[in-house]
Amino acid sequence: MSELRDMMARRAQAGRLDWIGLRPARRVGMVPVEAVEVTGSGLDGDRAKPGKRAVTLIQAEHLPAIGAYLGRAPVPPDLLRRNLVISGLNLLSLRDRDLRIGATVVLRIKGICAPCSRMEEVFGHGGYAAVRGHGGMVAEVLAPGRIALGDGVDVVPAAQSG
Repeated sequence: MSELRDMMARRAQAGRLDWIGLRPARRVGMVPVEAVEVTGSGLDGDRAKPGKRAVTLIQAEHLPAIGAYLGRAPVPPDLLRRNLVISGLNLLSLRDRDLRIGATVVLRIKGICAPCSRMEEVFGHGGYAAVRGHGGMVAEVLAPGRIALGDGVDVVPAAQSG
């Protein structure tokens, strides 16, 4: 493995699951929960469909950045409509990598979760631009199970990934 590849594979620390939210229907408010079953289709009670966008994630560290771009305090995660808020890991660096959350759940990060025009509706003028580049990632479910607030989040070593 090259030196650059080695450096890209290293993490300074494990992450943590800080927030879980369900979108029961289109244009309906998010429902925060303390724990949830993750199925092959996504989070139980969420409207997502199976596949590469089954679960949406955002870094906790991006919430203050988005707020700063809007000239306000950190934005609450429910306004961004992402399922999971993860702290301590750079999710943008993990495309096509697998994350273990808690003891059993494994998600594969598939790509960027781009903001939609609704961000202008929610945050006002400039909302879309504030979220752009900070809107999080989408993931598919590789291994189901139960997750809860405070669970550890870590990158599955490439040698163990499927």
